[in-house]
Amino acid sequence: MADALADRVSAIAAEAGALAMARFGGDVKRWEKAPGHPVCEVDLAVDALLRDRLSVLLPDAGWLSEETVDSRERLGGRRVWVVDPIDGTRDYLRGRPGWAVSIALVEDGQPVIAVLDAPARGEHWRAVVGEGAFRGTERLHASDRNELAGARVPADALAKADRDFVTVAKPNSIALRMAMVAAGEADLIATLRWGHEWDIAAAVLIAREGGAAVSDALGQPLSFNTPRAEAFGVLATAPAIYAAAVARLAERAKAAIGRDLR
Repeated sequence: MADALADRVSAIAAEAGALAMARFGGDVKRWEKAPGHPVCEVDLAVDALLRDRLSVLLPDAGWLSEETVDSRERLGGRRVWVVDPIDGTRDYLRGRPGWAVSIALVEDGQPVIAVLDAPARGEHWRAVVGEGAFRGTERLHASDRNELAGARVPADALAKADRDFVTVAKPNSIALRMAMVAAGEADLIATLRWGHEWDIAAAVLIAREGGAAVSDALGQPLSFNTPRAEAFGVLATAPAIYAAAVARLAERAKAAIGRDLR
């Protein structure tokens, strides 16, 4: 049954991706929800399409999306759709391909179906819990790197303490950066700030099913459909370097969360 439902979610994601792609590179209305947080009319159109289609699939499931006003009603059910209509809006608005439609079905706090549709890259990513992760027909496998030094990181620049890493191309979409770890095209991605569940829910399952190690920035398990709908950072790595990555980031993560809580 999960596979049949995932097939339908994949089709809906592809439909949403096509809607976004039809306006990609064109003149679209845009504004900022808050300083540094752009949104455009296509985000809202894709959000509306997704809510319409996904709500028909599972009428009992709650809804959590970047572009919909949150309702605490979602906390009362076992299942919730966690959606980012366009993850990587900055790249979308700049005419760059590093964006994706992100859909996760969360059940009892954990993603069980995940889809990323990235039409500007010609990519469709999918995972079902316990069944592996795929990009198209390609089964994904995290890398077998066993040393932290030399790890490939999707980043524009590296902190001084991390200059033993190697930068690789960085899509604006954090979900796509995590998917790169699942595919063995990057070895590590980390953020050290509070972030929204919709940014990472689908990618967390894809990374897990690809064999990557995944947690929050402090090395703690991630859960979803929480009251705040936020997590303190995300860490996804090749499995053999995870413990070393947690150790390297520990002091920075503690300092960052301390600043955020003041």
